Amino acid sequence: MPIVVHLDVMMARRKIGLTELAARVDLTLANLSILKNGHARAIRFSTLDALCRALDCQPGDLLTWTDDPDGEAVPQDSE
Repeated sequence: MPIVVHLDVMMARRKIGLTELAARVDLTLANLSILKNGHARAIRFSTLDALCRALDCQPGDLLTWTDDPDGEAVPQDSE
């Protein structure tokens, strides 16, 4: 899929674990893990909003588009 999720990168930058983030955004560990591992097929705007609030970031920090059909994104610039 050409949309790549960088949730794992942002979680590492913010030093937050999956369990804590799941509690903050009110998602199950299973659903957050699916999103984190790039297996999600969709995301609700309310979930994206909650993630951005919890991680103090912008949607573009979490999602990128690539024209590679395998979903290999160019690494993001470091902050």
